[in-house]
Amino acid sequence: MANSIDAVLAQYEKNSQPSGSQRQNISQEDRMKKYFSAILQKNEKSAQKRIRVLPTKDGSSPFVEVWYHEIQVNGQWVKLYDPEKNDNERSPLTEVYNELISTGKKEDKELASQYRSRLFYIVKVIDRNNEQDGVKFWRFKHNYKQEGVLDKILPIWKAKGDVTDSEKGRDLIIELIKAKTPQGKEYTVVQTIMYDDPAPLHTDKEIMEGWLQDELTWKDVYSKKPVEYLEAVAVGETPMWNSELKKYVYGEEAEISLGGGTQKEETHIVDPQADEDPSEELPF
Repeated sequence: MANSIDAVLAQYEKNSQPSGSQRQNISQEDRMKKYFSAILQKNEKSAQKRIRVLPTKDGSSPFVEVWYHEIQVNGQWVKLYDPEKNDNERSPLTEVYNELISTGKKEDKELASQYRSRLFYIVKVIDRNNEQDGVKFWRFKHNYKQEGVLDKILPIWKAKGDVTDSEKGRDLIIELIKAKTPQGKEYTVVQTIMYDDPAPLHTDKEIMEGWLQDELTWKDVYSKKPVEYLEAVAVGETPMWNSELKKYVYGEEAEISLGGGTQKEETHIVDPQADEDPSEELPF
């Protein structure tokens, strides 16, 4: 299996500069088990989580780059896949951002920030506390101050070698603590990331091969909302799902179809990170 350290280092250096496949048909219940969330519960002040980053089959970086808008929908912070940055397709939210930036006004520039998409990484892992769930996916934000999750992992990689190696790799130990904003709101911080001794991915070869050969990808887990959903959010509306039309509607169309199979977006399929407030503002 190819060593991926060169690919990871090249990716990290590129992103430190200032500046899809078919979804597998898995149930909503099973999909919820596929999110690895490094977020403390309300009654927790600190915690430790342990993961193993899985290697890629071709030796490429396991940290997939994906752009998301972070914006409030119906009072809840959500992360919405950016079709323009990721797929070169239309993004109504990016259209609003560009329109606001083009005015040159300071107040419009500040408002535009909420419509700008941010770079995230998604990595395939094994959650050591929940190995029965199989492979999971961890999404975390790129940090332009070089103080983020990947910035804490890279020194380990440089010093200890490829931590994803199935035979000689290492588990990563994530230390989480609670911090507060100047306004007093609590949020989770990844304080440090440590490493364990080299060890096989699993002592049972059959289990290990099952994890390594699992074809599930992040696209099977994280949703990509259709353009009409993004249109609704871009104009400040709450998207409504119309079961008869089989699409999201908003505004007058939603009012007309009320009582005819229209309902708000279901919240039970939202991933555990969805209501995490944006943690930083990026430069324009």
